[in-house]
Order: sequence, then C-alpha cells, then structure tokens
Amino acid sequence: MNLTISIEQPDQPEIRALIELSDRYMATLYPPEGNFAVDIAALGQADTTFMVARLDGKAAGCGAVKWLSDTSAELKRIYVHDTARGNGVGRGLMNSLEQAAQDHGIQTLFLETGPLNTEAVAMYRRRGYIECGPFADYAENPYSLFMSKVLQPDEAVAT
Repeated sequence: MNLTISIEQPDQPEIRALIELSDRYMATLYPPEGNFAVDIAALGQADTTFMVARLDGKAAGCGAVKWLSDTSAELKRIYVHDTARGNGVGRGLMNSLEQAAQDHGIQTLFLETGPLNTEAVAMYRRRGYIECGPFADYAENPYSLFMSKVLQPDEAVAT
C-alpha cells in the first residue's frame, strides 16, 4: 500500500467522514462534558496545520498541529480509520506532525487525550510523551490526560 501524508484542508467530504467516525468513537468512551475535540472550522484556521494520511489515495487518518506560541504547540484530532490500522498510518502521521513542529521551531509539543484511549496513550508514551498538567485553556478534569514532549533537533524523523 502507498502511504502519503500531506497538508490539506479539513473541509472535505472524506475528512468530514473521518472526523465523524472519531466523534462517534469518543462518544462511546466519554460523556459530552468530557469531549474537547475541535470542529472542522477550527482545524482550518491559520493557527493550525492539518494533515491527511492517505493509503492508495484514500483518506485513512488525520491530525493537526495548533501553534500555541513561538516555542510550543498542541497536537489535535489525531485519528486513524479502523481499516487502516497496522499499516504505519499513525506512526507516519506522528512523524509528519512532529517534523512540522520542529520545522516551525517548536520545542515542546502538548496533547490532550482521554485516559480510556488506551491504544493512543500507549503510542504517545512509546514516542516519548510524558504526563503533564493542564496547558493552554484546559482545566484539570477526570476525562483528560495531558501529555508533553520536548523535541530535540532531528528527532522526529528518527522516531
């Protein structure tokens, strides 16, 4: 299978379908007050770089980097379609998002995920993300797990 990852606009039917799948999955794990996902409009803002992973041309996953400051950013909306798992899509997305952050001069990447997203949490930990406190506009709550990673020069491509 041919995997490509590129910057795209999130407001596409194929991407909307991916985001809806992600939303449905999250709704099975967390109550509405525990879902902090941003919508399609927010993903298309100038302060966010949105990437799409495609397997043989079909949207298989997505993720974004939201620029918080000159030295920090947040990973958002990382999702891989069930049928695409096991094909390196998540790893490829993470590599591309981290590389984009490094290219932008980011030193620290943050993310907010749910503690019940065990597969995602395990992947983040394998990639060197560690638990931290709330950041940006987040508040402590039982539905969030906050993580961060300090980026090193040329690290993202090698991981």
